[in-house]
Amino acid sequence: MSSSKKSAPLPASSAGLLRFFEDETKGYKLRPEVVIAIPASLIGISWILKFFFSP
Repeated sequence: MSSSKKSAPLPASSAGLLRFFEDETKGYKLRPEVVIAIPASLIGISWILKFFFSP
């Protein structure tokens, strides 16, 4: 009886998003702060360069 409980499908919660995020994928893991900080710093650097080196 316990083997039938283990093989039973899980209920679809939140349109299957729970099952989607349980899967581990290969690749780099970045914190959200890093993802926001990199483009923000590139924008800031480009503004600084434009300020100092514009004719």
